[in-house]
Amino acid sequence: MSIDLRSDTVTRPTDGMRQAMFDADVGDDVFGDDPSVNRLQQQAAALCGFESVLWFPSGTQSNLAALMSHCGRGDEYLVGQEAHTYRYEAGGAAVLGSIQPQPLANQADGSLDLAEVEAAIKPDDPHFARTRLLALENTIGGRILSPDFVHAAQALARRHGLALHLDGARLFNAAVAMGRPISQLCAGFDSVSLCLSKGLGAPAGTLLCGSQTFIARAHRCRKILGGGLRQAGFLAAAGLYAIEHHVERLAEDHANAIMLSEGLLHAGYEATPARTNMVFLHAPAGFSAYLAQHDIKVLPGERLRLVTHLDVSTEDIAHLLDVAKRFTRQRRA
Repeated sequence: MSIDLRSDTVTRPTDGMRQAMFDADVGDDVFGDDPSVNRLQQQAAALCGFESVLWFPSGTQSNLAALMSHCGRGDEYLVGQEAHTYRYEAGGAAVLGSIQPQPLANQADGSLDLAEVEAAIKPDDPHFARTRLLALENTIGGRILSPDFVHAAQALARRHGLALHLDGARLFNAAVAMGRPISQLCAGFDSVSLCLSKGLGAPAGTLLCGSQTFIARAHRCRKILGGGLRQAGFLAAAGLYAIEHHVERLAEDHANAIMLSEGLLHAGYEATPARTNMVFLHAPAGFSAYLAQHDIKVLPGERLRLVTHLDVSTEDIAHLLDVAKRFTRQRRA
């Protein structure tokens, strides 16, 4: 079987998750009477420390609904250049929400320069879009935002009357790596989007957390965006299984990523030390093709991102490192 390191989105449901989906008690979620969806939302709200949670089919839709719930037409949100909501979601905030993004450069650790953030906030003047929201992402490119930065960013936003959204697609990874409950990493944000289909291994689903008032607005946005599903409980059951069984095991993915980065560094590759489940390296010419010949899947490019997940074992990492060493010996021969 191939080793797939393209993303942690490629995971397949485990046997236990498949059984949970098969046994799911379902209803019609558009009418609000799917018991599995309701149970997932209630359990996630308690886990994350929010009043309310709404299940979405995807993280892109969850983020867009959050932006549309915080901002109106002609409003603006501040966001990092590397953030998923800005770079990888097809410009949905502008295209569908008529919301202007104000991108700012991310620092080496994934944070933003708060002086630049403050300078980018527009004055109350009809010439400018109204700055309404600061959007952060944690983890971002496998990097964990420091608590000091998060607290300072939250304080800045509050001083200027801005709402705060966190794209926490991999926030569970950050929580496990830091040894903190997920509720602590959600604290201080007006909304948080949590993905179930990455490291937690569900086939689909993202949870948007917020106040009851905010989630009511997001519910309307979800309908506008086509996210109202009927018997969504089959997917919600997978999400429930994921948060009940797959959170603590993220530490295994982190350990495998550390093993991978250290092994690549030892073999002479320019790799970044892993903190969570991502390893980046500058790939020599022909390296991606060589991996493909050995049934190891990566997204090709000069800078490779290798992502560990529940379908990648320690033995898989050892095999990949052996292949990488053979490639190095072959180039030197």
